Amino acid sequence: MSKPFRFAIQLSQPLPGTTWAETAQQIEAAGFSALHMPDHFGDQLAPMTAMAWAAAATEELKVGALVFDNDYRHPVMLHKELATLDSLSDGRLELGLGAGWMRWDYEKAGMSYDEPKVRVDRFEEALVVLKGLFGEGEFSHTGEHYTIDALEGLPRPTNPGGPPIMIGAGGPRMLGIAGAHADIIGVNARIPSGAVDAEAAKDFAPERVDQKLEWIKRGAGDRFDDIELNVLVFLATITDDARGMADGIAAMFGGDPNIEKGVGAAVTAAAGGGGDPEQAPDDTGFSAETVLGAPAILLGSLEDMADTLRRRRDRWGISYITFQGPEALNLAPLIAELAGT
Repeated sequence: MSKPFRFAIQLSQPLPGTTWAETAQQIEAAGFSALHMPDHFGDQLAPMTAMAWAAAATEELKVGALVFDNDYRHPVMLHKELATLDSLSDGRLELGLGAGWMRWDYEKAGMSYDEPKVRVDRFEEALVVLKGLFGEGEFSHTGEHYTIDALEGLPRPTNPGGPPIMIGAGGPRMLGIAGAHADIIGVNARIPSGAVDAEAAKDFAPERVDQKLEWIKRGAGDRFDDIELNVLVFLATITDDARGMADGIAAMFGGDPNIEKGVGAAVTAAAGGGGDPEQAPDDTGFSAETVLGAPAILLGSLEDMADTLRRRRDRWGISYITFQGPEALNLAPLIAELAGT
């Protein structure tokens, strides 16, 4: 059974002409449920500090990273920071986590960009640690990557079991893990090369999203109906020529095997740190129909957009929509129409 719509915005900087606190207040007033931060080493505010500042400036706005790269922080330290934010915000934290994908971040920081299996193994083990620390009493763990000795996770979570866990994933293993453990799943493209390319763009084709849902269901079993499905819409444009825009986007994706500019740059941020490092299948073709059907792209009038989101929810169950960038505030009428329905 599909869940009611709710909406978030992903920002890396304050809105033009405003402070970060004012930005958070405008987002809350516009009807967004949450503010999401990316987690990269480029030109963006540090997510943890920005999330805390936004929570302090608002009354009900949820905050979260879309998503934290597991490799950048030891899970014990990440838990301490998140548990503090959960407590200070009175339970308004969404705990977003992914295995890491952006090669540029690792190289610039001098960090080992391990093979996908190692990163996913480490992510899965960190997830066990985080869930254990948000549980009751002392937690111990001995694994390949982390060893925890009778540590109690403090401060205690606002809600039993801790904040909702959001996992960003795109491939079979990561989506299976997400199905087994997550409260919210960010359905992503796979980015096996560590940089956005045409194959990553094609991985949001509707038939591939169908397959992603099967991987989630396989991991989730009986708990699938309890999971909230999210997608980051990296391009949402109000237009009376959706087909013309889709033709242009298809030509860009189909013609350049290494897309790092224009719309392709937006795809980079769309992964939000949670892109799955597993290998994508190698098929060809990227048409306007693919663009119009991709859940990470939304084009048309506000009425068209509402209809499209309803159809996508009917097909995939995706009800939690994160729009990227300050232009998302132009979609306030769409949010007012759909939120909670």
